[in-house]
Amino acid sequence: MISKIHSAIPYGFDGKLVEVEGDMNRGLPAFNIVGMADKTINEARERVKSALLNSEFSFPDKRVTINLAPADLAKDGTFLDLAIALSVLVLSHQLRQADVEGRLFVGELSLNGELRSVRGVINIVECAIKAGMREIYVPIQNLAQAALVAGRTHRQADRAEAPEIYGVRTLQELFLQLKQQGTLCQPAGDFQGALTRSRTPSDATFDHVRGQELAKRALEVAVSGHHNILIAGPPGAGKTLLAKVAANLLPDLTPEEQIEVTKIHALVGPATDDVVTERPFRSPHHTSSATSIIGGGAFATPGEISLAHKGVLFLDELPEYPRSVLEALRQPLEDRQISISRANRKTTYPADFMLIATMNPCPCGYLGDPTHECKCTETQIQNYQRKLSGPLMDRIDMYIEVEKVKNESLVAPVASGDEHSVVKNTITEAVARQEARYGRPGVFNSSLSSFQVSQKLKLDEEAQKLLKQASERLNLSARSYFKTIKVAQTIADLEGASVISAKHLAEALTYRKR
Repeated sequence: MISKIHSAIPYGFDGKLVEVEGDMNRGLPAFNIVGMADKTINEARERVKSALLNSEFSFPDKRVTINLAPADLAKDGTFLDLAIALSVLVLSHQLRQADVEGRLFVGELSLNGELRSVRGVINIVECAIKAGMREIYVPIQNLAQAALVAGRTHRQADRAEAPEIYGVRTLQELFLQLKQQGTLCQPAGDFQGALTRSRTPSDATFDHVRGQELAKRALEVAVSGHHNILIAGPPGAGKTLLAKVAANLLPDLTPEEQIEVTKIHALVGPATDDVVTERPFRSPHHTSSATSIIGGGAFATPGEISLAHKGVLFLDELPEYPRSVLEALRQPLEDRQISISRANRKTTYPADFMLIATMNPCPCGYLGDPTHECKCTETQIQNYQRKLSGPLMDRIDMYIEVEKVKNESLVAPVASGDEHSVVKNTITEAVARQEARYGRPGVFNSSLSSFQVSQKLKLDEEAQKLLKQASERLNLSARSYFKTIKVAQTIADLEGASVISAKHLAEALTYRKR
């Protein structure tokens, strides 16, 4: 007799369908698993057998062979435990094949028959929906993430066409559900009300930044248009504080963005049921390797630039990062995605992040500071600044220099009023104007191509003259030319203007590095 159970595994940013085929024949008792399974899956033999016996099911005293198809697909992890156990139940006639048709099962089994969470459940659920499964069963701990996909599916299609997603606690509970003798599994549709997560905003707000009016204005523009920004200045000028403020100014994630971000984070680290409801703020140390920041490894896992998707990637003291890491940022900064190729697979992850970087003017940090003497030689200064190549700087939309705030200003009383709320509301309005202009949420001025800039953005006559003069005098590259227009459009959006004027363009030009 042959049994067939459907399951799936995460594979890069997508999922792969796996058919768990079972066969039982006469012979010496044995339990074998074949089909490019790693050690974790081979160990499932002991987990499945103990889970079945401890759940009061019988284990056949025959030769059982489990094949994981397609056999040429490398499989790892504990995703297939539940499907393997159900295959044994079908082979031993404790379940019928009809009981599992059109359904997909995924989950890790404990020795007593309880289900444990797995990583990448969003990838698995999306794969099952594409395959046309009518019911999907996941561990109860993963139901929060699965409910995100269920909610999107129900919004995009009739509920009759959308698959049902259930959370399972134990193997016995699932058995009763399949035999229609109990309804203990919790549907994802009923679970969506429990998806609320308390937002924990950053402690840093605009009201905590003393002085630095130019920097605060630049930060407002950068966040509104999702522009990459480099902040240069001496130690203690408040560069890191400004970056943390930016994380608290970003608009909330849309439901579609929550799925994207949670999907990426669920692929890294231990399996959890967390749903990401606030924009990521990633701050890798300058000693991090290129693989940890860009992504890669044996299984082509996402790196920091993908974990910062739809959020902020903060690189403190940018010249201290290895040159190889900085140059590897050039392609994802332009394409907003990263393709990782390995001998056995090629994976593409999204990397639509806002880069906020800081740097000192020189190795000691006091070049140009009137209160401290710079002790660096000319060669040291040149070598330090030369770490940032021209192509990399060309991909940074905005550049500002900040000075150290006087000590007496640090303890001066703060003016009454909530500056942070006012600025955040202004940013929210500017983002809404961009969504209305481009017809969908999540599209910022910074993400426009050069062709879209010429089609979507309008400059008045004076702005066109100024841009032509600035392009010749400042020797702007084609990329810098279009980035200046996009920053000017964000400034216009902050003011509610529909056309870019010379005033908007003049401010945008001040944010270009000379």
